[in-house]
Amino acid sequence: MAYDSKKNTEKSSGRRMQKSAPEKRRSYSSERKKNFPDKDSAAQQSYQQFEYRNHETRINPNERTEQNNEYILTGRNPIREALKSHHDLEKLLVQKGELSGSAREIVQKAKEQKIQIQVVEKSRLDAIATNHQGLIAFASAYQYSSVDDILNTAFEKGEDPFLILLDGITDPHNLGAIIRTAECTGAHGIIIPQHRSVGLTPSAVKSSAGAVEYVKVARVSNLARTIEYLQEKNIWLYAVTMNGNDYRKTDFTGGVALVIGAEEDGISRLVAEKCDYTVSLPMKGKIESLNASVAAGIMMYRVLECRK
Repeated sequence: MAYDSKKNTEKSSGRRMQKSAPEKRRSYSSERKKNFPDKDSAAQQSYQQFEYRNHETRINPNERTEQNNEYILTGRNPIREALKSHHDLEKLLVQKGELSGSAREIVQKAKEQKIQIQVVEKSRLDAIATNHQGLIAFASAYQYSSVDDILNTAFEKGEDPFLILLDGITDPHNLGAIIRTAECTGAHGIIIPQHRSVGLTPSAVKSSAGAVEYVKVARVSNLARTIEYLQEKNIWLYAVTMNGNDYRKTDFTGGVALVIGAEEDGISRLVAEKCDYTVSLPMKGKIESLNASVAAGIMMYRVLECRK
């Protein structure tokens, strides 16, 4: 059963008007809608942004230890079968040079499925595995859900949706810690972008301390479009930035989605512009920012406090 709720908010100049009072928000125990746009219409987008790079990508010295052997697929046949069955893959490493035959077919199929592709030197592949035939894929350590799955979880519990969107979080330990806190605060799910973000790697799953069993994680190809979809569901988006309103004076009742950015770069401009509100944590010391998982944890407990 698909989740839905009709909006009772208006738009002005393309943006939603400010909420007037919490009691005017619509409950999420209402009608349900189908069709999440990130699944089908996103597939019609150009593959240009997903083309593999001509320059050598930075080598992660922990890459071999980061992925257990059971999550590494080497050789053309195993990778081809994983793509055919739409197994969740974090990325595909392709040996630099001319592609031919089945290798070209595998790379094309990976592009179609919006899987991150990196062109690397043969020495990098050799350092990870032998007999790789020029291709190594990293499988996800846990299965992803969809955004609609997360919303349906809230509906089934009779609760307003509580989500966390992560923009540019690349540290698996941060992701795992956020998943763990999300479970403790009653969040219904976490949404991460498919590219320029860490996924459900073994380290992320381990850092969640088992919480990944109870918190759904969805991976989407376009975070900005996902925000628009959530807004259609009457969910308010709160970007956690350095120059927003004091989070302690912000109303977090109703449907809530917190947007957390990376420590160095923060939330991307387009994603921030799509959000309804910007909120900040007060900083008194000389350090400019908190660890992303710490900031997310503080914000999640504030939402929990408002929902009691």
